Amino acid sequence: MKIALSTLAGAALALGLIAGPAKAEDQGIIVYNAQHESLAKEWAAGFTKETGIKVTLRNGGDSDFSNQIVAEGAASPADVFLTENSPAMALVEAAGLFAPVDADTLAQAPQEYQPSTGKWVGVAARSTVFAYNKVKLKEDQLPKSLLDLADPSWKGRWAASPSGPDFQAIVSALLELKGEAATADWLKAMKENFTAYKGNSTVMKAVNAGEIDGGVIYHYYYFGDQAKTGENSRNVALHYFKNQDPGAFVSISGGGVLASSKHPKEAQAFLKWVTGKGGQDVLKTGTSYEYAIGKDAQSNPKLVPLTDLQAPKVDPARLNSKKVIELMTQAGLL
Repeated sequence: MKIALSTLAGAALALGLIAGPAKAEDQGIIVYNAQHESLAKEWAAGFTKETGIKVTLRNGGDSDFSNQIVAEGAASPADVFLTENSPAMALVEAAGLFAPVDADTLAQAPQEYQPSTGKWVGVAARSTVFAYNKVKLKEDQLPKSLLDLADPSWKGRWAASPSGPDFQAIVSALLELKGEAATADWLKAMKENFTAYKGNSTVMKAVNAGEIDGGVIYHYYYFGDQAKTGENSRNVALHYFKNQDPGAFVSISGGGVLASSKHPKEAQAFLKWVTGKGGQDVLKTGTSYEYAIGKDAQSNPKLVPLTDLQAPKVDPARLNSKKVIELMTQAGLL
């Protein structure tokens, strides 16, 4: 009986060696996606078409997923994490949960669009803008700096969506550029001056309707609406602060491979594809109106070129979402 069991075990082992484990390509990769669902679907479809590797997207928000990944730790089922803004990536990186990005993938993105650590990489970008009602405001009446919105003359005249990760990323850049004291003072003045709306698109609608003179949002909300009916942006124009002002902050959308990934080779291949020609061309021709950041990549021609934005230099790895939430809470904004 022992011999028979031994023979069966040996045969099973031999069969396992011959057949091998199930290929990762057959199982696919799981992507925790906090980017726009439509953009991520285009990326996933393009990657699968080219490589045959399946991609399962699980959609959610920046902060929700970053906190979930930290809670899951090494047990996370995710292979890749995609975000809209950098602070969520920095949170996961600080927990030591990213594998280093392959060098040839990092080489596809200029240094200014990736963190100094190389633990994740930029996949797209969005510019901070002041969306204003062009019927109510003339160009010479616009704020020259984001910091000007703290002036009492702007009381009751501007809006933002403080509860969202978009605005919190802008505040995180302000914190990195100007320091904690200046940021706390600005947030205190913001509490006195601004009107809160939920969501950047809602801010833009309020500006368009004349409910408010202007609002701090990201650029693509305007271009996305213009590409459709334009009904929520026909009275809106965009003001770019430029001059390395905190209000000229360009937020980097990130992509990273989890150190716990069960399919690291395939996960790295996905990140390489997204940052390469295939993924960056989707940004040029698709409907997200986000900036392509790959070397020699072209963004949608309707956008102001990245090189003309005169954005301040901010290391995405240094953006601190925890401190920002603390400061915004203290100011009564959250």
